[in-house]
Amino acid sequence: MHKKKFTYKNSGVNTRNTSNLINYISKLSNKTKIKGSTIKGFKNIGGFGSLFDLSPYKIKNPVLVSATDGVGTKVELASKLNNCKKIGIDLVAMCINDLIVQGAKPIFFLDYISVGKVRNKQYKELIRGIAEGCKISNCYLAGGETAEMPGIYSGNKFDLAGFAVGILEKTKILDGSKIKNKDIILGFPSNGIHSNGLSLIRKIISEKKINLNKNAFLKSELLKPTKIYSDIILNLHKKRFLNGAAHITGGGLINNIIRVIPKNYQIKINLKKIKTKKIFSWINQFVEHDEMLNTFNCGVGFCVIASPKNINKIIKSSKSLNPYVIGEVTYKRNTRVILDGKIKF
Repeated sequence: MHKKKFTYKNSGVNTRNTSNLINYISKLSNKTKIKGSTIKGFKNIGGFGSLFDLSPYKIKNPVLVSATDGVGTKVELASKLNNCKKIGIDLVAMCINDLIVQGAKPIFFLDYISVGKVRNKQYKELIRGIAEGCKISNCYLAGGETAEMPGIYSGNKFDLAGFAVGILEKTKILDGSKIKNKDIILGFPSNGIHSNGLSLIRKIISEKKINLNKNAFLKSELLKPTKIYSDIILNLHKKRFLNGAAHITGGGLINNIIRVIPKNYQIKINLKKIKTKKIFSWINQFVEHDEMLNTFNCGVGFCVIASPKNINKIIKSSKSLNPYVIGEVTYKRNTRVILDGKIKF
Protein backbone atom coordinates (compact mmCIF):
# COMPACT_ATOMS: atom_id res chain seq x y z
CA MET A 1 0.00 0.00 0.00
CA HIS A 2 1.07 3.60 -0.65
CA LYS A 3 1.85 5.68 2.39
CA LYS A 4 -0.66 8.51 2.94
CA LYS A 5 1.79 11.36 2.43
CA PHE A 6 -0.29 13.88 0.47
CA THR A 7 -1.52 17.03 2.18
CA TYR A 8 -3.18 20.22 1.01
CA LYS A 9 -0.09 22.12 2.18
CA ASN A 10 2.39 20.14 0.11
CA SER A 11 0.13 20.57 -2.91
CA GLY A 12 0.79 24.29 -2.58
CA VAL A 13 -2.15 25.57 -0.49
CA ASN A 14 -1.49 26.80 3.05
CA THR A 15 -4.90 27.52 4.59
CA ARG A 16 -3.37 28.21 8.01
CA ASN A 17 -1.29 31.08 6.63
CA THR A 18 -4.38 32.63 5.03
CA SER A 19 -6.39 32.21 8.23
CA ASN A 20 -3.67 33.96 10.21
CA LEU A 21 -4.19 37.05 8.03
CA ILE A 22 -7.85 37.43 9.03
CA ASN A 23 -7.03 39.61 12.05
CA TYR A 24 -4.99 41.91 9.79
CA ILE A 25 -7.88 42.20 7.33
CA SER A 26 -10.34 42.80 10.19
CA LYS A 27 -8.33 45.76 11.47
CA LEU A 28 -8.32 47.35 8.02
CA SER A 29 -12.02 46.60 7.55
CA ASN A 30 -12.85 48.27 10.88
CA LYS A 31 -11.22 51.49 9.64
CA THR A 32 -13.72 51.61 6.76
CA LYS A 33 -16.88 51.23 8.88
CA ILE A 34 -19.79 53.48 7.95
CA LYS A 35 -23.43 53.79 8.97
CA GLY A 36 -25.04 50.34 8.68
CA SER A 37 -21.83 48.31 8.68
CA THR A 38 -22.05 47.28 12.35
CA ILE A 39 -24.60 44.70 13.46
CA LYS A 40 -24.50 43.75 17.13
CA GLY A 41 -23.09 40.30 17.81
CA PHE A 42 -21.88 39.71 14.24
CA LYS A 43 -18.48 40.03 12.60
CA ASN A 44 -18.36 40.14 8.81
CA ILE A 45 -14.67 39.33 8.40
CA GLY A 46 -14.10 35.63 9.00
CA GLY A 47 -17.73 34.68 8.54
CA PHE A 48 -19.41 33.20 5.48
CA GLY A 49 -21.64 36.02 4.29
CA SER A 50 -21.38 39.72 5.07
CA LEU A 51 -24.26 41.69 6.58
CA PHE A 52 -25.20 45.33 6.06
CA ASP A 53 -28.10 47.17 7.72
CA LEU A 54 -29.97 49.51 5.35
CA SER A 55 -32.41 50.86 7.96
CA PRO A 56 -30.19 53.76 9.15
CA TYR A 57 -30.43 55.31 5.68
CA LYS A 58 -34.19 55.85 6.01
CA ILE A 59 -34.76 55.77 2.25
CA LYS A 60 -38.46 55.54 1.36
CA ASN A 61 -38.08 53.58 -1.88
CA PRO A 62 -34.53 52.19 -1.78
CA VAL A 63 -32.87 50.78 -4.87
CA LEU A 64 -29.61 48.84 -4.72
CA VAL A 65 -27.08 49.39 -7.50
CA SER A 66 -24.27 46.88 -8.03
CA ALA A 67 -21.07 46.89 -10.03
CA THR A 68 -18.25 44.42 -10.51
CA ASP A 69 -14.90 44.84 -12.22
CA GLY A 70 -11.20 44.05 -12.18
CA VAL A 71 -8.11 46.00 -13.14
CA GLY A 72 -7.25 44.12 -16.34
CA THR A 73 -3.63 43.45 -17.16
CA LYS A 74 -2.47 46.18 -14.79
CA VAL A 75 -2.01 43.21 -12.43
CA GLU A 76 0.75 41.95 -14.73
CA LEU A 77 2.65 45.24 -14.45
CA ALA A 78 2.24 45.37 -10.68
CA SER A 79 3.47 41.81 -10.45
CA LYS A 80 6.40 42.38 -12.79
CA LEU A 81 7.47 45.55 -10.97
CA ASN A 82 6.87 43.91 -7.58
CA ASN A 83 4.75 46.86 -6.47
CA CYS A 84 1.16 46.20 -5.34
CA LYS A 85 0.81 49.17 -2.98
CA LYS A 86 -1.88 51.06 -4.91
CA ILE A 87 -3.50 48.59 -7.29
CA GLY A 88 -6.16 47.86 -4.66
CA ILE A 89 -7.29 51.49 -5.06
CA ASP A 90 -7.71 50.79 -8.78
CA LEU A 91 -9.93 47.83 -7.99
CA VAL A 92 -12.25 49.86 -5.78
CA ALA A 93 -12.23 52.82 -8.16
CA MET A 94 -13.30 50.81 -11.20
CA CYS A 95 -16.38 49.59 -9.33
CA ILE A 96 -17.25 52.77 -7.42
CA ASN A 97 -16.95 55.04 -10.47
CA ASP A 98 -19.48 52.80 -12.20
CA LEU A 99 -21.92 52.98 -9.27
CA ILE A 100 -21.97 56.75 -9.10
CA VAL A 101 -22.95 57.00 -12.78
CA GLN A 102 -26.45 56.08 -11.57
CA GLY A 103 -26.16 58.43 -8.59
CA ALA A 104 -25.82 55.63 -6.03
CA LYS A 105 -24.02 56.15 -2.72
CA PRO A 106 -21.49 53.30 -2.25
CA ILE A 107 -22.17 51.32 0.92
CA PHE A 108 -20.08 48.15 0.82
CA PHE A 109 -17.34 46.44 -1.17
CA LEU A 110 -16.15 42.85 -1.52
CA ASP A 111 -12.87 41.70 -3.06
CA TYR A 112 -11.64 38.48 -4.64
CA ILE A 113 -7.89 37.85 -4.68
CA SER A 114 -6.46 34.84 -6.50
CA VAL A 115 -2.77 33.98 -6.19
CA GLY A 116 -0.44 31.05 -6.75
CA LYS A 117 0.79 31.39 -3.19
CA VAL A 118 -0.10 33.89 -0.48
CA ARG A 119 3.00 35.98 0.17
CA ASN A 120 2.45 38.14 3.21
CA LYS A 121 4.12 41.33 1.90
CA GLN A 122 2.31 41.26 -1.45
CA TYR A 123 -0.99 40.24 0.10
CA LYS A 124 -0.90 42.99 2.74
CA GLU A 125 -0.11 45.59 0.06
CA LEU A 126 -3.16 44.44 -1.92
CA ILE A 127 -5.50 44.55 1.08
CA ARG A 128 -4.17 47.93 2.28
CA GLY A 129 -4.80 49.40 -1.17
CA ILE A 130 -8.35 48.04 -1.24
CA ALA A 131 -9.03 49.44 2.24
CA GLU A 132 -7.58 52.81 1.19
CA GLY A 133 -9.87 52.87 -1.86
CA CYS A 134 -12.85 52.13 0.39
CA LYS A 135 -11.88 54.96 2.75
CA ILE A 136 -11.66 57.40 -0.17
CA SER A 137 -15.09 56.22 -1.36
CA ASN A 138 -16.63 56.25 2.14
CA CYS A 139 -17.51 52.62 1.48
CA TYR A 140 -17.31 49.68 3.89
CA LEU A 141 -14.90 46.83 3.17
CA ALA A 142 -17.37 44.12 4.18
CA GLY A 143 -15.43 41.02 3.23
CA GLY A 144 -13.91 39.06 0.39
CA GLU A 145 -12.31 35.84 -0.72
CA THR A 146 -8.72 34.72 -1.14
CA ALA A 147 -7.96 31.76 -3.39
CA GLU A 148 -4.56 30.09 -3.43
CA MET A 149 -4.29 28.43 -6.84
CA PRO A 150 -0.88 26.75 -7.34
CA GLY A 151 -0.27 25.75 -10.93
CA ILE A 152 -2.63 28.44 -12.20
CA TYR A 153 -0.58 31.48 -11.12
CA SER A 154 3.20 31.16 -11.14
CA GLY A 155 5.73 33.19 -9.16
CA ASN A 156 4.16 36.28 -7.61
CA LYS A 157 1.38 36.60 -10.22
CA PHE A 158 -2.17 37.27 -9.06
CA ASP A 159 -5.56 38.53 -10.17
CA LEU A 160 -8.18 40.77 -8.59
CA ALA A 161 -11.92 41.22 -8.85
CA GLY A 162 -14.20 43.55 -6.93
CA PHE A 163 -17.91 43.86 -6.23
CA ALA A 164 -19.56 47.03 -4.94
CA VAL A 165 -23.10 47.86 -3.85
CA GLY A 166 -24.64 51.31 -3.60
CA ILE A 167 -28.03 52.64 -2.61
CA LEU A 168 -30.31 55.51 -3.65
CA GLU A 169 -33.93 56.64 -3.67
CA LYS A 170 -35.82 55.18 -6.64
CA THR A 171 -37.00 58.60 -7.82
CA LYS A 172 -33.41 59.87 -7.90
CA ILE A 173 -31.89 57.31 -10.26
CA LEU A 174 -29.57 59.07 -12.69
CA ASP A 175 -30.36 57.23 -15.93
CA GLY A 176 -29.92 59.88 -18.62
CA SER A 177 -33.66 60.22 -19.25
CA LYS A 178 -33.53 63.92 -18.31
CA ILE A 179 -30.90 64.75 -20.92
CA LYS A 180 -32.17 67.42 -23.32
CA ASN A 181 -31.18 69.31 -26.46
CA LYS A 182 -28.35 71.82 -25.83
CA ASP A 183 -27.24 70.14 -22.60
CA ILE A 184 -23.53 70.59 -21.93
CA ILE A 185 -20.93 67.83 -21.49
CA LEU A 186 -18.32 68.50 -18.81
CA GLY A 187 -15.11 66.50 -18.55
CA PHE A 188 -13.46 65.72 -15.21
CA PRO A 189 -9.70 65.15 -15.64
CA SER A 190 -8.20 61.72 -15.07
CA ASN A 191 -4.86 61.40 -13.33
CA GLY A 192 -3.49 59.14 -16.05
CA ILE A 193 -4.41 55.93 -17.85
CA HIS A 194 -6.39 54.57 -14.87
CA SER A 195 -6.91 50.82 -15.51
CA ASN A 196 -7.60 50.63 -19.23
CA GLY A 197 -5.55 49.96 -22.32
CA LEU A 198 -2.74 48.25 -20.40
CA SER A 199 -2.58 45.30 -22.83
CA LEU A 200 -1.82 47.73 -25.64
CA ILE A 201 0.76 49.56 -23.54
CA ARG A 202 2.40 46.28 -22.54
CA LYS A 203 2.59 45.35 -26.22
CA ILE A 204 4.41 48.63 -26.96
CA ILE A 205 6.79 48.06 -24.05
CA SER A 206 7.54 44.53 -25.25
CA GLU A 207 7.98 45.41 -28.94
CA LYS A 208 10.14 48.46 -28.18
CA LYS A 209 12.12 46.54 -25.56
CA ILE A 210 11.59 49.19 -22.88
CA ASN A 211 13.02 48.44 -19.44
CA LEU A 212 10.49 49.88 -16.99
CA ASN A 213 12.94 49.67 -14.11
CA LYS A 214 15.14 52.13 -15.99
CA ASN A 215 12.27 54.44 -17.00
CA ALA A 216 11.09 56.27 -13.88
CA PHE A 217 8.40 58.26 -15.76
CA LEU A 218 6.68 55.21 -17.26
CA LYS A 219 7.01 53.16 -14.10
CA SER A 220 5.33 55.90 -12.07
CA GLU A 221 2.59 56.61 -14.61
CA LEU A 222 1.61 52.99 -15.22
CA LEU A 223 1.16 52.26 -11.51
CA LYS A 224 -0.67 55.51 -10.70
CA PRO A 225 -4.06 54.51 -9.19
CA THR A 226 -7.40 55.34 -10.80
CA LYS A 227 -9.02 58.51 -9.51
CA ILE A 228 -12.20 58.02 -7.46
CA TYR A 229 -14.87 60.65 -8.20
CA SER A 230 -17.59 59.64 -5.73
CA ASP A 231 -17.59 62.58 -3.28
CA ILE A 232 -17.85 65.32 -5.90
CA ILE A 233 -20.27 63.54 -8.25
CA LEU A 234 -22.66 62.50 -5.47
CA ASN A 235 -22.63 66.04 -4.08
CA LEU A 236 -23.55 67.40 -7.54
CA HIS A 237 -26.33 64.82 -7.88
CA LYS A 238 -27.65 65.68 -4.41
CA LYS A 239 -27.96 69.30 -5.56
CA ARG A 240 -29.86 68.08 -8.66
CA PHE A 241 -27.35 69.61 -11.04
CA LEU A 242 -26.91 66.51 -13.24
CA ASN A 243 -28.93 65.00 -16.09
CA GLY A 244 -26.46 62.21 -16.85
CA ALA A 245 -22.98 60.87 -16.13
CA ALA A 246 -20.41 58.54 -17.67
CA HIS A 247 -17.35 56.76 -16.30
CA ILE A 248 -14.66 56.88 -18.99
CA THR A 249 -13.33 53.37 -18.83
CA GLY A 250 -12.90 50.47 -21.32
CA GLY A 251 -13.91 51.62 -24.80
CA GLY A 252 -12.39 55.06 -24.47
CA LEU A 253 -13.68 58.60 -24.27
CA ILE A 254 -16.39 58.75 -26.94
CA ASN A 255 -17.87 55.27 -26.59
CA ASN A 256 -18.56 55.71 -22.89
CA ILE A 257 -20.29 59.07 -23.22
CA ILE A 258 -22.64 57.85 -25.94
CA ARG A 259 -23.81 54.97 -23.71
CA VAL A 260 -25.83 57.35 -21.53
CA ILE A 261 -27.24 59.59 -24.27
CA PRO A 262 -30.89 58.91 -25.32
CA LYS A 263 -31.15 57.50 -28.85
CA ASN A 264 -32.85 60.56 -30.32
CA TYR A 265 -29.83 62.75 -29.50
CA GLN A 266 -26.26 63.07 -30.71
CA ILE A 267 -23.11 64.41 -29.07
CA LYS A 268 -20.73 67.03 -30.38
CA ILE A 269 -17.28 66.76 -28.81
CA ASN A 270 -14.68 69.47 -29.33
CA LEU A 271 -11.51 67.37 -29.22
CA LYS A 272 -9.36 70.50 -29.47
CA LYS A 273 -10.51 71.38 -25.93
CA ILE A 274 -9.39 68.11 -24.36
CA LYS A 275 -6.61 68.67 -21.83
CA THR A 276 -4.54 65.54 -22.21
CA LYS A 277 -1.52 64.36 -20.21
CA LYS A 278 2.10 63.53 -20.84
CA ILE A 279 1.51 59.77 -20.65
CA PHE A 280 -0.97 59.95 -23.53
CA SER A 281 1.49 61.96 -25.58
CA TRP A 282 4.00 59.17 -25.03
CA ILE A 283 1.47 56.49 -26.12
CA ASN A 284 0.46 58.55 -29.16
CA GLN A 285 3.97 58.11 -30.59
CA PHE A 286 2.99 54.53 -31.35
CA VAL A 287 -0.82 54.62 -31.64
CA GLU A 288 -3.09 56.35 -34.17
CA HIS A 289 -5.44 59.13 -32.99
CA ASP A 290 -8.67 57.14 -33.54
CA GLU A 291 -7.23 54.17 -31.67
CA MET A 292 -6.37 56.47 -28.77
CA LEU A 293 -9.99 57.67 -28.63
CA ASN A 294 -11.36 54.13 -28.70
CA THR A 295 -9.00 52.74 -26.07
CA PHE A 296 -7.97 55.40 -23.54
CA ASN A 297 -9.59 58.14 -21.46
CA CYS A 298 -7.11 60.56 -23.11
CA GLY A 299 -7.13 62.77 -19.99
CA VAL A 300 -10.85 62.71 -19.12
CA GLY A 301 -11.78 60.17 -16.44
CA PHE A 302 -15.43 61.05 -15.84
CA CYS A 303 -18.09 63.12 -17.62
CA VAL A 304 -21.36 64.71 -16.59
CA ILE A 305 -24.18 66.04 -18.74
CA ALA A 306 -26.11 69.02 -17.42
CA SER A 307 -28.38 71.91 -18.35
CA PRO A 308 -26.47 75.07 -19.40
CA LYS A 309 -27.95 76.91 -16.38
CA ASN A 310 -26.14 74.53 -14.01
CA ILE A 311 -22.68 74.51 -15.61
CA ASN A 312 -21.18 77.38 -13.61
CA LYS A 313 -22.62 75.92 -10.40
CA ILE A 314 -21.03 72.55 -11.18
CA ILE A 315 -17.65 74.09 -11.96
CA LYS A 316 -17.78 76.15 -8.77
CA SER A 317 -18.80 73.12 -6.66
CA SER A 318 -16.04 70.96 -8.18
CA LYS A 319 -13.04 73.28 -8.07
CA SER A 320 -10.77 70.58 -6.67
CA LEU A 321 -11.26 68.45 -9.80
CA ASN A 322 -11.18 71.27 -12.39
CA PRO A 323 -13.96 70.13 -14.76
CA TYR A 324 -14.34 71.91 -18.10
CA VAL A 325 -16.68 71.96 -21.10
CA ILE A 326 -15.85 69.44 -23.83
CA GLY A 327 -19.07 69.30 -25.84
CA GLU A 328 -22.84 69.41 -26.05
CA VAL A 329 -25.91 67.28 -26.76
CA THR A 330 -28.11 68.08 -29.77
CA TYR A 331 -30.99 66.45 -31.63
CA LYS A 332 -29.84 63.50 -33.71
CA ARG A 333 -29.43 64.00 -37.43
CA ASN A 334 -27.29 61.64 -39.50
CA THR A 335 -24.95 60.35 -36.83
CA ARG A 336 -24.72 59.85 -33.08
CA VAL A 337 -21.29 61.44 -32.74
CA ILE A 338 -19.72 64.58 -34.22
CA LEU A 339 -16.06 65.18 -33.47
CA ASP A 340 -14.48 68.60 -33.95
CA GLY A 341 -10.75 68.53 -34.66
CA LYS A 342 -8.24 66.27 -32.93
CA ILE A 343 -6.72 66.06 -29.49
CA LYS A 344 -3.36 67.75 -29.37
CA PHE A 345 -1.28 65.08 -27.71
